[in-house]
Amino acid sequence: MRDGISIIEMKRMFAEAGKQIRQEHENLSRLDSIGGDGDHGTAMLKAFDTLDEALKSDGTPSIKSWLKDAGWSVLGVGGGASTALLGTFIAGMGDAEMGEECGCAALASSFEAGLCALGKQTKAKPGDKTMMDALVPAIEVFGAAAAAGKTVVEAMEEAAEAARQGAEATSGMVARYGRAKFLGEKTRGSQDAGATSIALVFRGFSIGLMQVKET
Repeated sequence: MRDGISIIEMKRMFAEAGKQIRQEHENLSRLDSIGGDGDHGTAMLKAFDTLDEALKSDGTPSIKSWLKDAGWSVLGVGGGASTALLGTFIAGMGDAEMGEECGCAALASSFEAGLCALGKQTKAKPGDKTMMDALVPAIEVFGAAAAAGKTVVEAMEEAAEAARQGAEATSGMVARYGRAKFLGEKTRGSQDAGATSIALVFRGFSIGLMQVKET
């Protein structure tokens, strides 16, 4: 695979992310039941079912416009903060300047744009036991890999690992947002559902790019 992705590869990334969520949705809801409503897995399923429709869209839109449309479609799903934040992040990725192909540096900028959009919706940061504990390190690692001249496949693999480690680290944290914040120390000892979802999404992104590379 060339060191750059088109709309085809971008769609493959999200398709594989959806597969990861579907495989683990019951566990995501189990994790959410510890301090939340227990519906996180169901909400994420709805989000990726909606994204599936975007993946099947006819025509060849630009990466930028597809991300915008896909993000807004997720925002329309409902289901609470998780889908709203996911939709905001995806739509925000489309704020970055991208051509018909998106190289490693451009994709890093797209991730940063998504994170910037999220920052306007939530004050959560790493250490608060939220999705940010997986998302921020993943984006930082991807950006560092891009700056070091690594390929998009290499950068995504490293980002996926950073997201996984970030999600696992939430087991030792106390929740500071959502319903779980009222449980205090009782939330320590289990992974955050949102962070775990983000780790699954980045795992899917990495798998999707690896599959393209192998074809």
